[in-house]
Amino acid sequence: QLQLVESGGGLVQPGGSLRLTCAASTLDSVAIAWLRQAPGKEREGVSCITGRSGSTYYADSVKGRFTISRDNAKKMVELQMNSLKPEDTAVYYCAGGDGCGGYLIPPYFGMDYRGKGTLVTVSS
Repeated sequence: QLQLVESGGGLVQPGGSLRLTCAASTLDSVAIAWLRQAPGKEREGVSCITGRSGSTYYADSVKGRFTISRDNAKKMVELQMNSLKPEDTAVYYCAGGDGCGGYLIPPYFGMDYRGKGTLVTVSS
């Protein structure tokens, strides 16, 4: 069973940056998505990276500001978040599955496993 642990959340001012890390028990052929859930809102897909080719995908709301990357040797996926906005405030989850085809589609976003999340707060 795939185990995922997120880290790197915290408080940051608008315009600032944070890097989230997802540590996985295994990673070689697993697609990893980042999801988020803001207070009072539904969970949404943010970004996804495929397991074999490393193709990347981004929701329109974060395109050009967030970058997803993976290091299979270290069993880690990172989400670099720049130019953060107050509306990026949310609990961020990493999730694992076979591919990225459903990463924007709730409620499961095409993923079979999910971590417990890390809180990102963007506020002055």
